[in-house]
Amino acid sequence: MAGQTAESKLLLARDDVREVAQAAGFSDAGLVAIPYANEERDGGRFAAWVREGRAGTMRYLERTSEDGRLTRESVRIPFPWARSAVVCFASYASPDAPLSTKTQSPRSGWIARYAWSSRVLPGRKDTNGERRPSDYHKVLLKRLREVEKRLHEQFGAFESRAYVDTGPVVERALAVAAGLGWRGKNTCLIHPRLGSFGFLAVLLTSLKIGQSAVFAIPDRCGTCRRCIEACPTHALDAPYRMDARRCISYLTIEHKGPIDEELMAGMGRQVFGCDICQDVCPWNGKALRGGPISCDPELEPRAELVNPALEWLGSLDEKSFEQMFNGSPVRRAGFLGLRRNVAIAMGNSGIADFMPRLEEWANAADEGLRAAARWALARLRKQAPA
Repeated sequence: MAGQTAESKLLLARDDVREVAQAAGFSDAGLVAIPYANEERDGGRFAAWVREGRAGTMRYLERTSEDGRLTRESVRIPFPWARSAVVCFASYASPDAPLSTKTQSPRSGWIARYAWSSRVLPGRKDTNGERRPSDYHKVLLKRLREVEKRLHEQFGAFESRAYVDTGPVVERALAVAAGLGWRGKNTCLIHPRLGSFGFLAVLLTSLKIGQSAVFAIPDRCGTCRRCIEACPTHALDAPYRMDARRCISYLTIEHKGPIDEELMAGMGRQVFGCDICQDVCPWNGKALRGGPISCDPELEPRAELVNPALEWLGSLDEKSFEQMFNGSPVRRAGFLGLRRNVAIAMGNSGIADFMPRLEEWANAADEGLRAAARWALARLRKQAPA
């Protein structure tokens, strides 16, 4: 932060914020003044999306303030003191990893690449070091706290809140306003150099930045519609419009209980999350080809979660599930939720060998698992040769 005048030190500067964030381990960072130019538009879009029921059963998105406004419509609703937001981007791209859209064995499932995260335990840096799941929330919050600490060292006392996927903020809207990328037709943030395989972390502060600073990057999707055409459940029903109720990520992670049979065939082999609309995006292809993108040492892939065998996933009991996924994002689906998803993937595999396990699950007490197993059995029996 050398070279600043006494006057400039009173205001946050984007280059300084990026320097601090990258030193803390983030891939990139942006800065936006609050309120920002398109805040009212973004808040209106979010409110309309929720009112239309497109958030599905994610009731936490419906929380309101005392005056009846959705809490996430504007950062200033829950945090009236906020004057700026530092938005950090952490890439979880894996340059050497396969794509979900490439032909694989029908016996394998797919876990979204963001959930592959792991690290070698401290003190075990040798090649035989033990690798364990890493929770990106904890990894990135620790880094964000370091950014916060550095800013306090420079500016003294100020109000702040740090969030990684947990706060009453719409991270993507803030990231676009902060100049980290644009909102793609698949509704993901697309970074012009790093693509869309990235986590967002937000630090709200009471510090001011120059109000004239505008960092937004224009939309570069052009006429491309690959993400829309590739979505097998038609969750992307128009450019920049996503219906969570049909989204495979929502269905396999957030949604509890039975899944609409109409959607099951389209879910394919996805057992936790979905990367399809990102895997077909040319900007991700460009990022992975162009580099340099290296794996984050605290978010490196666990080999056993890349194209995992459905038989193995289906064989896990509750204890082994907890041991395998304790500290992993996969745990959010829950033991029975993952089994339900595996049952659907087995039904889509066309492999009759899975039928004995599905017959067992068809009598499960859990309604979601039971319904999925019965659907899968009917599908496999219909496909079986006479």
